Amino acid sequence: MTATSRAHSFNAAAAQYGANRPSYPAALLDTVEELTGRPLAGSRVADVGAGTGIATALLRERGAEVVAVEPGDGMAAEFARTLPGVPIVRGDGNALPLADASRDLITYAQSWHWTDPDRSVPEALRVLRPDGALAVWWNLGDTDVPWIGAQKDRIARHCGVAPPAAARPDDSRAARLAGLGRPGLRFARRRLQWTRTVPLETHLANVTSHSAFLVLGEAATRAFLAEERTRLRELFPDGTVEESYLVDLLVAARS
Repeated sequence: MTATSRAHSFNAAAAQYGANRPSYPAALLDTVEELTGRPLAGSRVADVGAGTGIATALLRERGAEVVAVEPGDGMAAEFARTLPGVPIVRGDGNALPLADASRDLITYAQSWHWTDPDRSVPEALRVLRPDGALAVWWNLGDTDVPWIGAQKDRIARHCGVAPPAAARPDDSRAARLAGLGRPGLRFARRRLQWTRTVPLETHLANVTSHSAFLVLGEAATRAFLAEERTRLRELFPDGTVEESYLVDLLVAARS
């Protein structure tokens, strides 16, 4: 299964994604403002790989002027349903359909890893104004919480994907892995912990909205859900699950 097919697998599950994926804590956007040295209010922002608009909505609530960039048909349709009237253009981070020096900030929420940094970094720099910044972030399940770490291992075994790394990369390695540790860029990183409490079925729908399950097939996904539902009911007998997250935020700008 190629990275491209996994990236496009979300289009068939856009409604599931939009309804069940977590949003982001207010502290994340506070930190973006801190690291970029610019308020979001009034900023011209491109939210790339916008998906169903989870991050776009938060940026607009802060007063940013946002255009969304999304390659997928299904995700773009769900975005338009959820955020009618918000501008969205079709494209991806490797070839942004945006004018030179037209944006103060470019954001990637959960989507930077689907790009080729050798192409997407120069594209971001082309579209950014000279004092602009690139911000990329991921909501990661906090594997320091025992049940979450165990679940991540079960998912990896069931789906045949790599298990989560035992140790998180330090800042320098994180920059290199993201393709941002290169000459001409200054880089900052923050990690923010937060939680949300959701019904058990919302948690399971969130888990199976990830690409590893979307390409797995319905029968194998149902088998996982049946076993996982039983395990989690023992852990959370009241039917609500506290999901713990670590947001990994990387901000880069011209040095």
